[in-house]
Amino acid sequence: MQELRPILDIGLVHYLTIAAVLFGFGLLTVMTRRNAVGMLLGVELILNAAGLNFVAFSHYVGGRIEGQIFTVFIIILAASEAAIALAIVLQLYRHTRNIVLDQLAQLKG
Repeated sequence: MQELRPILDIGLVHYLTIAAVLFGFGLLTVMTRRNAVGMLLGVELILNAAGLNFVAFSHYVGGRIEGQIFTVFIIILAASEAAIALAIVLQLYRHTRNIVLDQLAQLKG
């Protein structure tokens, strides 16, 4: 029986390229958005790029499980960051009826 081979061998460089593109989009989003929710989405993209790098390096370089463990911690960190940050944004919206970060620079308690 003939063995099926993949048409394209996907290597470490491909994963690192995708992670670099994700990181670039995340950084661009964080730097250009004024909306707090948009900035949170950019941070999520950056964290996903880091997680992809951990998994790719653990698979191709070490062959061990530490990369997946770090990625699980990154996912937990991203979920908790999103929950806390969205709670803060909701409180700011209730207080000021605005979530544009440039206009929220002068908060006084």
